[in-house]
Amino acid sequence: MTDPIRDEWYPVALVSQLPQGDRDTLLLGEPIRVTLQDGQPMVTASGRVLRSQARYGHVWTSLGSPTRPLFDIPEADQPGRRLVDVGLVRVKCSPLRAVENFLDIAHFPFVHTDILGAEPHTEVGRYDVAIRDEVDEVWATKVQFYQPQAAKSAAGGITTEYMYRVPAPTVSVLYKTCPPRPGEWDVITLFVQPLTETLCEVWPWMALFDDTTPLTDLIHFQQTIFLQDRSILENQQPSLLPLDPGLEIPTRADLTSVAYRRWLKRRGYTYGAQLVAA
Repeated sequence: MTDPIRDEWYPVALVSQLPQGDRDTLLLGEPIRVTLQDGQPMVTASGRVLRSQARYGHVWTSLGSPTRPLFDIPEADQPGRRLVDVGLVRVKCSPLRAVENFLDIAHFPFVHTDILGAEPHTEVGRYDVAIRDEVDEVWATKVQFYQPQAAKSAAGGITTEYMYRVPAPTVSVLYKTCPPRPGEWDVITLFVQPLTETLCEVWPWMALFDDTTPLTDLIHFQQTIFLQDRSILENQQPSLLPLDPGLEIPTRADLTSVAYRRWLKRRGYTYGAQLVAA
């Protein structure tokens, strides 16, 4: 029987940092080492070589035998985009909590005040959510929200359109209005490495149309956003993500979270989750 948790692909290192030395870390509670072997990333655990690949600026690996290929982000190969490795942020929370927080729109005015939201623009309008069976992914579309500083490239407040995509249990991809090119989407992702059920490392990555903002400023802007989230995440109770609908009461703004939790249960993914009331 396959293990849906061990058979997923997970990010474990930045490709650009491997020439500086090996990386010893954890994955699902197991010690692993990421190295360069003949110029290619290699991941080992307990003396065995794990399946691995380099994509989207990161090394991906699995403790098991993935039956699905690593999800595709076509924008990563689109000419003219800047591909930005943001680095990592360690967070004392369930890896699933980190993903769900990324999907939450309602907290923008209160946690990311005067950047991604501001009072009195606090209402989350109606949007569409679906589990797309043909690709086995969660999608939220037609999300709109007023943002004073939607991106580093934005010249002022705009109503930003969002699409959210969850292609894997510990990955979320955000498509949002690109201020310099309104007909295009900026792509901002959250790749989450589950160290344990209550500790994770978050690797944001971006594919942007922005030829003017210095790289350091792009990275600082995104890290600022997630560091604001970290204090919230590390104080959420229960620390594991409840999958029982009766444990937390959702609102209309939480439709994406509801779909995400239902999708996790359907896939049998429980690492970092609370199944029943304590």
